Amino acid sequence: MPMGKRYAVFGTPISHSQSPRIHAAFARQTGIELDYVSIEAGHDDFAAKLAASGAQGANVTLPLKEDAFALCRETSERARRAGAVNTLIRDGDGWRGDNTDGLGLVRDLTERHGLDLRERRVLLLGAGGAARGVAPALLDAGISALFVVNRTPERADALADAMGEPGRVHARGWDALPALGEFDLLVNATSATRGGALPPLPMALAGLRSAAVDLSYGEAAVAFLAWARAAGCTHAMDGLGMLVEQAAESFLLWHGVRPETDPVYAALNGQGDALVTAD
Repeated sequence: MPMGKRYAVFGTPISHSQSPRIHAAFARQTGIELDYVSIEAGHDDFAAKLAASGAQGANVTLPLKEDAFALCRETSERARRAGAVNTLIRDGDGWRGDNTDGLGLVRDLTERHGLDLRERRVLLLGAGGAARGVAPALLDAGISALFVVNRTPERADALADAMGEPGRVHARGWDALPALGEFDLLVNATSATRGGALPPLPMALAGLRSAAVDLSYGEAAVAFLAWARAAGCTHAMDGLGMLVEQAAESFLLWHGVRPETDPVYAALNGQGDALVTAD
């Protein structure tokens, strides 16, 4: 495959990633030839593996989104607001960085699931790269308040400060959860559930009109979504729709065309035709 058509997703763990299937489907849909692979990388070897990949563009997942931000010579406004990058675009011998996570989440919640985020009270669990990616877009969607809760309160404080809206964004430690009351939307952006363990969450955080979304998908989202259903949430969604939507935005940045996302999401969700047909 020519060098200009190589793309990749970096992270750890990465073997579960659906991104190669998604971009293969987008490529077939749009008639664009490309090679998209997953590459395992951590903090210590990410920069070296990115340089050796020969990729013209890359997606970045846990735990490397803040590392990717630091590597860029130029970043978009939404990446700067987040302090995290999930999409890299080759720029000569360097990289430009963007963040499509937040737009992907909001599009999935509002357009696919029909949620109205305006004037909603939102709980964001976690303060790492995933949380940083979605916080600005949630605020732009018109939510009334965002509570950022993290086991390390200093990380929550840093994210809240970065948003620059002290009247709408509030940082708390995990031990404050029982006193926070009920939320309209609960977003799990922690990586804790990737090991199958869900940190204790009070049932009082959710009500009969609450919605819950885990930014992970598959097995990693099972524990949080089970809690959300037990707590009475009307909607309990994993991050598969967000993944497809943010991938479409990355594809647009690389290739200048935004593919259709509904058939790809349906196929991944077992509700449509196979993503990649045999040649």
